[in-house]
Amino acid sequence: MSIVLGIDPGSRVTGYGVIRTEHNRMDCLTAGTIRTGDGAAAERLRLIFRGLSEVIAAHGPDQAVVEKVFMHENPSSALKLGQARGVAIVAAGCADLPVFEYSATQIKQAVVGRGHADKKQVQHMVTILLQLQSRPVADAADALAAAICHINTQAGQQRIAAGHGMRFGRRR
Repeated sequence: MSIVLGIDPGSRVTGYGVIRTEHNRMDCLTAGTIRTGDGAAAERLRLIFRGLSEVIAAHGPDQAVVEKVFMHENPSSALKLGQARGVAIVAAGCADLPVFEYSATQIKQAVVGRGHADKKQVQHMVTILLQLQSRPVADAADALAAAICHINTQAGQQRIAAGHGMRFGRRR
């Protein structure tokens, strides 16, 4: 069994989603957003850290996944996003969680099958894959998608490792 925390960092809205996986089954334990409002940057970052720390304490994930920063046309936006991402990584690090990173394109490819899918497509596929009763808000869906991407990537790597040394179904 593994519990994965997915994080979609943002300076005003940070999405999170926690998925438990066992025997190829994924169950959503929780998903939501941390909304920071319009306060000073230091206060918004503190709220992100505190919110993620509470999610970690409540659900006990054993690994975290954070979406990589992509370059914005606006350097100020990229800086704010990078700060939120850094706080998310520190929150996971303070809980001794290994942190994995994937680009938005990798995450969308893993969940939707297209690296440039829109938010509605991600929400739709997350709802189907996790058999949710209702569609999560966009930022929470993105965080769940990051966790799904990681779970599937790890499963693929384990299958490859298990088959290492095999040739035509037989051990070398």
